[in-house]
Amino acid sequence: MIVSAKTGTARTARRRNHQRGFTMIEVLVATSLMVVILISLATIAAQWMPNWNRGMAKVQQSSQLSVGIDRIAADLAAAEAVMVGRANAPIFDGAPLSVTLVRSAGANMPPGKEYVRLIERADRQGLALVREHAPFTAVETGDLIRWRDPVVLVRAPYRVSFSFAGAIMEFQKEWKDAPELPRAIRIDVRDATSDRSLPVSTTVAVRATMKPDCVRAKSISDCVAGGRFDDPMRPPLQTGTPAGSTRVGQ
Repeated sequence: MIVSAKTGTARTARRRNHQRGFTMIEVLVATSLMVVILISLATIAAQWMPNWNRGMAKVQQSSQLSVGIDRIAADLAAAEAVMVGRANAPIFDGAPLSVTLVRSAGANMPPGKEYVRLIERADRQGLALVREHAPFTAVETGDLIRWRDPVVLVRAPYRVSFSFAGAIMEFQKEWKDAPELPRAIRIDVRDATSDRSLPVSTTVAVRATMKPDCVRAKSISDCVAGGRFDDPMRPPLQTGTPAGSTRVGQ
């Protein structure tokens, strides 16, 4: 049997075309496998993505909490024993959910002193510990202080409360109208849901700025009577001895 050259060439071309492509069944099978793989990946992702998001949220909350506690501790440690007018106690108002104090102004503030208040407040997102400040103006009534620049330091699910200790280091819930500043302040950080105290809770030693003679005085009253207490309303003494500082409790 003789096959022409043209016929042989046509058969070879058809055979090559058949080998190069896929049948409809092969395409459907491949598509089905791809759909099964995508559905499996989507199911797995749907299971671990919420956990991943919760984990990242906790990491961010922990980081923000650490920064907030550091800022609170820095303010409390920097509290200064400042009197105004005829008051016989330094400006310091401590309560379980708020602390008002006087400290040297921060780096971004004009030189001098400033009022600082740490207070828990409620907003649209829940309870939060807010820091606000005001320039020191020797105002005797706290209600006349115009607070500004509120900054949230700690927010739910965390809550912060304070307690205060004197020379004998027995902590109490309030420290008001005392003749001296507390020696230490406890920063208690709790879980808002379980009310469980967290390991980040800490105690801060207060560094009270006084003149050297005040350290040796028997009481704050003796220091004030001798004109040695840090009173912004009284002109500085011309004794030739520079003012110093000491860490209370040493």
